[in-house]
Amino acid sequence: MRIVSLLPSATEIAFALGLADNVEAVTDGCDYPAAATQKPVASRSKLDLGVGASAAEVDGLVREAVKDGEPLYALDADLIQRIQPDLILTQDLCRVCAVPTGDVEDALDVLGCQAEVLSLDPHTVEDVLDDIVRVGEHTGRAAEAGRVVEDLRRRIDAVEGRARSLDPVSTFPLEWLDPPFSGGHWVPDLIGRAGGTPVLCGPGEHSRPLRWADVAAAAPEVVVFMPCGYDLDGATEEAAGLADVAELVQTPAWRDGRVWVVDATSYFSRPGPRIVDGLELLAWIMHPDAFPEPPADRVRQGARR
Repeated sequence: MRIVSLLPSATEIAFALGLADNVEAVTDGCDYPAAATQKPVASRSKLDLGVGASAAEVDGLVREAVKDGEPLYALDADLIQRIQPDLILTQDLCRVCAVPTGDVEDALDVLGCQAEVLSLDPHTVEDVLDDIVRVGEHTGRAAEAGRVVEDLRRRIDAVEGRARSLDPVSTFPLEWLDPPFSGGHWVPDLIGRAGGTPVLCGPGEHSRPLRWADVAAAAPEVVVFMPCGYDLDGATEEAAGLADVAELVQTPAWRDGRVWVVDATSYFSRPGPRIVDGLELLAWIMHPDAFPEPPADRVRQGARR
């Protein structure tokens, strides 16, 4: 089976199911596992982002492109035609994250390619696990998918079991800085499972823009800065602007030194197997005395007493 993955999380799922040799092409954002970076690139971002572009600049470019109806990604039609894939993995959840299913199907019609297009559009943790099973079913790897999901459920159950005896901690996932966005979809679900109460968001809901006054009024005990698509170093650089937000500085989270910066692209932005690492990370952030401390390359403190 020849597979083209147009979604980083789908690439991670495929590799987790032992399909590395079947994945013929990926996107320019597929960087995990490392072997994925050696695959030909079938989809690239069209956004002209300079090095060190700020959150406001990125937001402005995306809004302009979407307003004008411009595609955010360019498909390498020649490459796809040469591969003649049996299966293409994509999504319709977020136009900013990957090529939408409809655009892929239109391109295949032009190319005369008969590939099956599987859209992965999870909104909760259960949806993510279900998508792993779906990829397994569509690739002849159902048994492998079952084993992967069983292991992930074991880790999820371990966190939830310990968290049930703990007092919930009100936690705000900050997914973007300028303008501020709440974390959505599976992120509030992760917070609830890890022993927290999600603030200004709910399980399965879309990420949404907020006012900083909303954050101040919600008075979260913990803030987790997880800018979508940023690794830990990039998120840390963006986090320098948090101290300039007066409403955030007023919150109990800031006063108590409980504002944290995380590697968002690895553990929160992508709905793949590593969101369970994100769950374990959140559990420690909210309940540091009850859960093991995560590796240092996953989280940093964003505010100090």
